[in-house]
Amino acid sequence: MNIDFKELRNSTAEAGGKLVSLMAFGKKTWLVIVLVVLIVAALFVYFMRPRQQTVPVPVVEFAVVDTTDVNIYGEYVGRIRAQQFVEIHARVEGYLEKMLFKEGSYINKGQTLFVIDPQLYKAHVNRARAQLNKAKAQAQKADRDLKRIRPLFEQNAASQLDLDNAVAAAESANAEVTVCEADLIQAELTLGYTQVASPISGYISERVADIGTLVGPSGGKSLLATVVKSDTVRVDFSMTALDYLRSKDRNVAISAAGEGEEVNKLQSFVTITLADGSEYPFKGLVDFADPQVDPKTGTFSVRAEMPNPDRRLLPGEFTKVKVLLDVRKGAVEIPSKAVIIEKGGAFVFVVRPDSVVEKRFIETGPENANKVLVERGLGRGERIVTEGYHKLSHAMKVNPVAGIPDSVVKVQKN
Repeated sequence: MNIDFKELRNSTAEAGGKLVSLMAFGKKTWLVIVLVVLIVAALFVYFMRPRQQTVPVPVVEFAVVDTTDVNIYGEYVGRIRAQQFVEIHARVEGYLEKMLFKEGSYINKGQTLFVIDPQLYKAHVNRARAQLNKAKAQAQKADRDLKRIRPLFEQNAASQLDLDNAVAAAESANAEVTVCEADLIQAELTLGYTQVASPISGYISERVADIGTLVGPSGGKSLLATVVKSDTVRVDFSMTALDYLRSKDRNVAISAAGEGEEVNKLQSFVTITLADGSEYPFKGLVDFADPQVDPKTGTFSVRAEMPNPDRRLLPGEFTKVKVLLDVRKGAVEIPSKAVIIEKGGAFVFVVRPDSVVEKRFIETGPENANKVLVERGLGRGERIVTEGYHKLSHAMKVNPVAGIPDSVVKVQKN
């Protein structure tokens, strides 16, 4: 068998060339496929990556810290009391005949209010007057007898015994006249008590006893009505010893200054709140403070007088009393809504010049009219957040906006 090696070599070379071409074409295809896969993977990773969320800068309202004088008040529960409260009692016994007033009306001092049956007491007056007349007649007779006996005694026509008896009879008769005059005065006074008059001017209550009732200090009802003078009222309340000491240290006068006492203290005016929550338009002045503290309660009684021209304050009612206790010069007040309370204490958010908020702990004092006194922790000219602090945290960037003028913060000067 004759083999053409030349032809075989050529065929082999041709087949090798085709194989090489085929292998080259397959390598390019795989490179393209791998490249496409990588591109798809890169696009998938790019589009599926977690997007970084842009956090908006919160907008907050701030107020600028300033200094001012602040009045510190104490609030207590007070009770209204009439300036004068008089009970009208029957001083004699008898049946009530008349009532000469309108219940709840204003009456004048000395005005007759009730009439008790006077017949028995008129009889007592007549009897006392008759006894007085009898005693006067006997006294006159005794005087005449003495005048007759004395000349006879001087002429030795009457004995010493006769003169002594005449003198004793005259003196006894004159003494009897004096007794009868006192009995008549007493009887007339008792008769006058049958007309019950008011000892003061004021408003009278309803009657306690009805017409026809037996009244009197022993056999019947004694109390007939009450009269209240309430154009000026008194407000009684109790203050703690600690509040008193603070007010004394701050030169606030809790009691009225007497003669010789230095009047260099601020007078402590009292304001009260009515039942509807409104403030009474008139102010009272503290005029009495109990000199001792009740050891059971640790408080002492304080009294203030207050005008009541329209009778808006009724004796016996309870009210809320506000008293000036302290005057802070250059003191600190911030709105209560700006203060945040937590376990560690009270704090506010302070806006720094770079618009970053700082969590600042402060020491607070008394609270008054939706404002809190700041003892220390803030300085003049600082800005504090008054609105929008719920979304803040320390060192957060903010967009501060100035608040309205009414929200200006007043802070204590250091």
